[in-house]
Amino acid sequence: MNAPLSGQRMGFVGLGNMGRAMARHLHHAGAEVVVWNRSAVPAEAAVALGMRRAASLSDLARAVGPGVICLNLTTTQVVEEVVFGPNGLIAGLDPGALIIDFGTTGVPETKQFASRVTWVDAPVSGGQVGAEAADLTIMAGGTEAAFQRALPVLQIVGRRVTHLGPNGAGQVTKLANQLIVAQTIDAVAQALRLAELAGLDAAQVREALLGGFAESRILKLHGERMARRDFQAGGRAELQLKDVRLICDLAASVGFHSPTLDTCRSQWETLVHEKGLGDVDHSGLFLLYEDR
Repeated sequence: MNAPLSGQRMGFVGLGNMGRAMARHLHHAGAEVVVWNRSAVPAEAAVALGMRRAASLSDLARAVGPGVICLNLTTTQVVEEVVFGPNGLIAGLDPGALIIDFGTTGVPETKQFASRVTWVDAPVSGGQVGAEAADLTIMAGGTEAAFQRALPVLQIVGRRVTHLGPNGAGQVTKLANQLIVAQTIDAVAQALRLAELAGLDAAQVREALLGGFAESRILKLHGERMARRDFQAGGRAELQLKDVRLICDLAASVGFHSPTLDTCRSQWETLVHEKGLGDVDHSGLFLLYEDR
């Protein structure tokens, strides 16, 4: 059995829909994985697979020592609390440890975190489906030495891994990705609802468009969800809004102005806050057009 990470002790913090699959892949690659999660059930499931559950974040850091700790967390604030908070990893962190942040985290905060510990920002694209299949697209930022150290880990959970530059570069690239995702979801939702209002079947229209110039992963996967009205959360709408807000923050910081980005943010704010649908899948943006 091929075990490229055999004998390496690693930590994994954040066992959500994607994190649990990524931790499992690292375990199957031979790593001795120590996990921590706010809620017990995902951590217990990891233990059942042969991983170890840390009693606390500092316990996890001490168990990993100068190894690698992976994070897959929801917001910048949570990342900061988990790593640098009073009960965070920092209390037990070895000076030689490397932290890999797989989440979408603010750019200036990422640079600040990297000034304190060895850090690779490695946000991913591909969603839960990509995490389960270990074929995520990974956009990495960090020093060349830190990236090379992280690369064997990244190659276990991802198919396409690109080093974009210094710390923060991975997050900038992920926000560019999310700008495309957020606006494409909106475009697909509009197209399918327009077709329905004109008397056509959305599923049939989607099938007709696949293979043409409008084809995209979002049309393929989320277009099917929209046609079936299946909005059980994979990637939650509230997290898409979080990313859109980070995009807007980055745009403001570099002097980039876009009316379509402003409209995009307004749509996601409406879905999450006015409609109270933050827990639906982000393909549920379609519901705005159904309501209208």
